[in-house]
Order: sequence, then C-alpha cells, then structure tokens
Amino acid sequence: MATFEWIIILLLGAALLAALARKVGAPYPTLLALGGAALAFVPASPNWTLDPELALTLFVAPVLLDAAYDTSLRDLRLNWRPIAGLVIAAVGTTVVAVAFTVRWLIPEMPWPVAIALGAIVAPPDAAAATAVMRQVKLPHKLLKILEGESLLNDASALLVYRLAIMTVLAGHLGFASFAPVFLLTVFGSLAAGVGCAFVLRPLTSGLREVPIALIVQFSLTFGVWIAAEAIGLSGILTLVAYAMTVARRGGTQMPAHMRVPIFAVWETVVFVLNAFAFVLIGMQLRPIWERLETGGSRTDAMVTAAVVLAVTIAARFAWVMSYKALTHRRANSTSTVETGDARPRPVVGSAVVLSWAGMRGIVTLAAAFAIPETLTNGSPFPYRDLILLCAFAVVLGTLVLQGLTIGPLIRRLGLTDDDPVAREVRLGRAHAYGALLDAIKDDDTLSAKLLRKEYGAIVELNTSEAHEVRIDDVPGGPLRRRAIAVARQRAFEMRRDDVIGDDAFRVLVQELDWAELSAGGARRD
Repeated sequence: MATFEWIIILLLGAALLAALARKVGAPYPTLLALGGAALAFVPASPNWTLDPELALTLFVAPVLLDAAYDTSLRDLRLNWRPIAGLVIAAVGTTVVAVAFTVRWLIPEMPWPVAIALGAIVAPPDAAAATAVMRQVKLPHKLLKILEGESLLNDASALLVYRLAIMTVLAGHLGFASFAPVFLLTVFGSLAAGVGCAFVLRPLTSGLREVPIALIVQFSLTFGVWIAAEAIGLSGILTLVAYAMTVARRGGTQMPAHMRVPIFAVWETVVFVLNAFAFVLIGMQLRPIWERLETGGSRTDAMVTAAVVLAVTIAARFAWVMSYKALTHRRANSTSTVETGDARPRPVVGSAVVLSWAGMRGIVTLAAAFAIPETLTNGSPFPYRDLILLCAFAVVLGTLVLQGLTIGPLIRRLGLTDDDPVAREVRLGRAHAYGALLDAIKDDDTLSAKLLRKEYGAIVELNTSEAHEVRIDDVPGGPLRRRAIAVARQRAFEMRRDDVIGDDAFRVLVQELDWAELSAGGARRD
C-alpha cells in the first residue's frame, strides 16, 4: 500500500510542478529534476530500485517513438548539414572532451569507462529546449534543427556508449570487432525498423477500438525495441525507422475518433515516463551519496561532477561556434565572389542559442542507470556510482542553468519566428477544402449547399491576403465557440432538470465537444 500511495503522491507532485513550470515559462523537466533531487534526501522517501537493463527500454522507447512519429522527413532533408554536425561532431567532441577530462582527474579510470561517461552526458534532450522555444517563437529552422538533433543524437551517443560498455565487459574490443558491430548496428537497425513497419502493419490497420489500439501500439513499441536489442541491433535506430515509416504510411487509415484520444494518451504517457525517470534516478542519489566516503572521496566526486558539467557545456559551445564561424566565412566568400558584397551576415545570435540549448534529460539518466552493477567476473562495475552522480549533475545543472535562462536569452537576442507553418497551413486548407468542394459541387441537396457555403468561406479566408488569422481559427471560430458554450450549458441544465437522461446527455455533449474542436477549441491559451 505504501508504494501505491507514493506513486499517487509523485504523479500529483509532477503534475503540479509541470503546471508551475508553464506558469513561469520554464521547461517542466527543470522543475522535475529539482524535485527528484530534493526527494532523494527526504528521510521517509521510498528506496525503489529498477533493473538496469529495463531502464532504457522503459523510459526511452515510448518517448523516442512519440518524437519520431512527429518528425518531418522534409525538415530533416533541408537541415541535414547542421543536424549531422550536431549528431556526429558535437556528440563526438563532447565524448572526447569529457573522457580526456575525467582521465586527467582520475588517471586510474580505464579509458572505456571514461568514454562511456562521455557518451552518457553527450546527447542533449531538446524536449526541454523546444518547450521554451515554442513559447518565445524561435525561428522555425532553428527549432527543427534542435528537434532533428534530439531524435538522432541519442543513437550516435548510445552507439559509442554501447561499444564502450562492451569493451569494459569483454576486456578488449579491437577494430576487427568494432567495424562489423558498427555497420550491423547502423544499417541493420534502419533496415529492421522499416521491415518491422511493413510486417506489423496488418496488426494495426484493422483496429477500430481505442483501448485495443493503444495496447497493441505500446506492445509493438516495446516489442520492436526488445527484439532489436536481443539480436544485437540498436533499439533507438530501429525504433526511429519504424516510427517514421508507420507515420508516413499509416496516417490516413486511422479515423478521427481514434486519433484524438490516442494522441492524448501518448502525450500523457511521455509526461509520466519523464516524471518517473527523474524521480527514480533522484532516489538513487541518496544511496550513492551514502556510499561515497566522507571527506576527500566525497569532495573529489563532487568536484569531478562539477567539472564534467562545465566541460559538457563548453564542448557544445566549441563545436557550434566553430561550425557557425566556418559556414559564415564560406557564405561571405561566396557572396563576395558572386555579388561583390562583402558585408558580414549576422550569425552570433542563433549560434549562441543553439549552443545554450544543450540541456540533458531522460536519455542521459536512463543510460547512466542502465550500466550493469557487476562485470562478468562478478566484481563491481568500476566507478558506477561516480558515473551516476556525474550524469545527474549534468542533467540537473543544464536544466536549471540553461533551462531557466534560455527563454530570456532568446528574447534578449531578438530572434523571431517568421511562421512558415501558418503559411503552409493556409495553403493546405485552401487545397484540401477545395478538393472537398469539388467532391460535392454537383449535389443540389440543402446539406450540400450549406457545406459549400461553409467550406467556401474557409477557402476564401485562407487564400485572401487581406485576412491574417490564427492558423487554429476558422470562419466565425470565436462566435462558434461562444455559441457552443451556451449550448453545452443548456445541455447541463436539461440533465439537471431530468428533461434528458445521462445517456442522451453524453451523446449531445460529445457532439458539442467535437464541434468546439473543429471551431479551433483545441488552441492552448
């Protein structure tokens, strides 16, 4: 019973912290990290443990699939150069910088262990960054670069992490063993993900009940990850390829009455997993802290964690600013040759924001916790407690230091969004509703005439340059929502007065809810 009570308390606390984060304009992982760290030192807090092999599967797989499902292939293609630089070079720079730093601080630490630590803290979690950036309307291209990086940098960092852990466990991993593992992991995982999407499609295409569809989706998510890991592939790459293929090929088959609740459930699950990841990792701090000896050993561990945090932030700055300077110089050289205009182009603002957006999150925590407790010979994994402490210090430090300041930094630099999404939404509406009008143009019924008037107004509104409206609004949207609110209140009164029963009331309210959503009621104020 105590465990159940603590789960309820933690969920409620996470929800309240997330609401507070939205009110103050901070990413909710920042406050969750602070809450998890504080909980670790509450005397009455539970002492839960989680199987290290389960950590990545439980915490990363659903979150990754949710992100990959919403990823735009077009945006990845358009921004592949900066994304590739962040995914490969920035991650590599961080791994090398952290590994050399901890080896300098702790010369007796084996190189594979130092590299594993570097790989754990290397991948930024852009979920926290984008949560703030959407509030301050960062330029769309910069937002897409961060989202693309967050999707793929986990794979590159965890590939290095996996090879480093294999080396620690095996004692040695030469190039002859490394090359096949690398090639099989990358290309085999991508092929397996695409193949799984086609093979498993019949299991989901015929489902028309939300609870059954959700159970199947979650089962397949974990199943694809577990199967990939079991045969030596990358669960991350496999799941990314699987989710993106499913999103591109199966979207039109899902009816609206399923899509809305399914997306809402996935959003809730992602939030719950993030909350529990921070809480469970935070709970490990107390036993780690207690195991560290008082005096020099504990002080040295704190110093090492602080230095790793500083190096992690500095390494991303070093790569991003160097890359921006190089591309800036190349662009100016090209402009000078073609036009004779040698005026410098402003690049500092976006580069600073991109550098400062390197907040760490759930992947770093889960990867650190997934380190096995013992080696194959039964001896403890070297420096596991120190790695866990460094990982949580980097997550907490970046979320607090960068998460609470990136919003004011963006506003200070004056970066704004030109809102290309709104333009594309208007274009899409004009074409989609134009096709709808063509489909009913020969129908002379009263219903068809009413529809032609309504959807004709939508086409006119979205093709006229004189009308600048919100992308989530429709003709008469505010008026419709006010009228629907009155109708819903009347439905409540009729049920209260026993004019209609509860069954009829639920049907009527559901109709009004869908009407409100179609009138722009899904907009978040």
